[in-house]
Amino acid sequence: MARLLHVIGVQSRPVPGDPAATLEKLERVVQALGVSFPEAQLYLFPELWLTGDHPFRHTTPSHELAQPIPGPLTRRLGAIARRAGRWLCAGSIYERAGDKLHNTALVFSPSGKLVARYRKLYPWMPFETCAPGDEPAPVFDIPRVGRLGLMICYDGWYPEVARGLALRGAEVILHPTLTTTPDREEELVLARARAIENQCYVVNVNASVEIGGGRSIAVDPEGRVLFLGGPGEEYLGEVLDLDRVQTVRAHGTRGLNRVLRQFTEDSPEAVFAPYRARSPRRRTRS
Repeated sequence: MARLLHVIGVQSRPVPGDPAATLEKLERVVQALGVSFPEAQLYLFPELWLTGDHPFRHTTPSHELAQPIPGPLTRRLGAIARRAGRWLCAGSIYERAGDKLHNTALVFSPSGKLVARYRKLYPWMPFETCAPGDEPAPVFDIPRVGRLGLMICYDGWYPEVARGLALRGAEVILHPTLTTTPDREEELVLARARAIENQCYVVNVNASVEIGGGRSIAVDPEGRVLFLGGPGEEYLGEVLDLDRVQTVRAHGTRGLNRVLRQFTEDSPEAVFAPYRARSPRRRTRS
């Protein structure tokens, strides 16, 4: 039996400056998707969508939007996922953790359980003031379908994040994003690169204009574009065949390049030497 995952990328605009109204909009969208796409299994929202925050025009200071995890917001999102009976990647929120503020992505199961929480490893410096996470990007399993990984926006510029997910078995990388700037063009290239080099699906969903620049993208394990959104609000659906990931990894991209297999089985030790030599925090303290 084929391992199929029907994903809907929600390229949408939050309610600017109003997190409560944005949460209500998310609930309405989830209800609408259940009617319009009754066989869809997972909904993916953009980065920081639930905050209602504008990346360049902060109507509310970001620290005032921070939420504890778990807390009232995660309980509400879990209830929404449970009522819908769907997997819900609600993008990311500002998380308050002691005296730190993190950009944290959340994934809920159809039972409403919080199954993945990820603090962004690479905040968009120097513009994003959140603290980086201190744990690897997570993977989680959808029973009888496969393993998914999670990263956030600027993480996609660092191949180590996606490679780490692939090495832990991720067959699909969910990649919520918030980009309004001209470098969205480069991000589309990078989404394809991360898919090609890790031989997995990448689903990168951006907010729509004006909060984000749209142009959400999904890419297959050989780098083919499955969907590419425009600038406005869209529900972008695709059925991903996860067996295809294993075929490409075993037989190679276009039947030629067994990239991930060679990396895991035959990488020369010299490849990792620059990483072992790099210890910037140690050098800073000295």
